[in-house]
Amino acid sequence: MFLKKTDAPRIVTLPCGRILTLADLPPDQTRWVASRKETVVNAVIHGLITKDEALRRYGLSEEEFGSWIKAVQYHGPAALKITAIQRFRQP
Repeated sequence: MFLKKTDAPRIVTLPCGRILTLADLPPDQTRWVASRKETVVNAVIHGLITKDEALRRYGLSEEEFGSWIKAVQYHGPAALKITAIQRFRQP
């Protein structure tokens, strides 16, 4: 097995103890559910991939991805659920 040489880490350990790798990232064309959004946000926050790479790879806008990060920072992963948007919306 050959690995592409890169400066970025291949594995990061999240504060909860869970290990996140590039293989754990969702596919490029994906249906967004809260757990997949959380995985991408954690990958960017902990340095597994860059924000620009995530935006390009998943076709996200800066505003959309920024809202995911804010939701996780202020309310936790539960705020990424579509059904919870009204409950966690900032005034």
